[in-house]
Amino acid sequence: MIVWENFGSRTDAVFCGVFDGHGPYGHMVAKRVRDSLPLKLTAHWEMNATSEAVLKEISLNTTGSMNSEDASFISADEEPRASVDLEDAEKYPENFQTLKESFLKAFKVMDRELRVHANIDCFCSGTTAVTLVKQGQYLVLGNVGDSRAVLGTREKDDSLVAVQLTVDLKPNLPAEAERIRKCKGRVFALQDEPEVARVWLPNNDSPGLAMARAFGDFCLKDFGLISVPDISYRHLTEKDEFIVLATDGVRAILIL
Repeated sequence: MIVWENFGSRTDAVFCGVFDGHGPYGHMVAKRVRDSLPLKLTAHWEMNATSEAVLKEISLNTTGSMNSEDASFISADEEPRASVDLEDAEKYPENFQTLKESFLKAFKVMDRELRVHANIDCFCSGTTAVTLVKQGQYLVLGNVGDSRAVLGTREKDDSLVAVQLTVDLKPNLPAEAERIRKCKGRVFALQDEPEVARVWLPNNDSPGLAMARAFGDFCLKDFGLISVPDISYRHLTEKDEFIVLATDGVRAILIL
């Protein structure tokens, strides 16, 4: 796990993450992601924030519309941005889209790096990642795998309740199973544990991964397993007291 205060040189920001490795070299994959992903995230956050500031400055100072040459120059090095409709934009703080894109880019670059890493065999090993950035009262979470973020908050009667902030990205989720099957992967549970759906290769009863998204596990990346994080947002209030980031094993003990 990792806790990084003053994340990205922002005094009001903190990054937290928990990484649960699996497979023969899962511990090495988890350590690598723990050490590298936050650096990639803060770098992309800074780049995206700078880009947003430049575009805003140009928009404020430009009279009339830009010609096509100007527009091409500005966007030449930019990846296409995910669109946000007006209704969604009003729900989120101004920097949410910037941070969301930073999460997506950082996770993508991290998985690419693992694929070519000379000293870590990630073919049948990987890791989950449940991560968050808290800035002021705003919380943005990026999650792959079946680790979980849980918020401890107070009800009106002052009782403490647990609120699940992330989705356990397992193969039994309809959308995840559909994607895997479209990519020729298989999803089924073993007879002796019918409650645990697993991902299998098309023509081989292996590896039986019990999650639909993960870093590494490149034996399954052509068959529906992805490392794209599920991004979620929450505005924190004075009723919210703490957040627990936990692996599936810890949750089983704590009943989270």
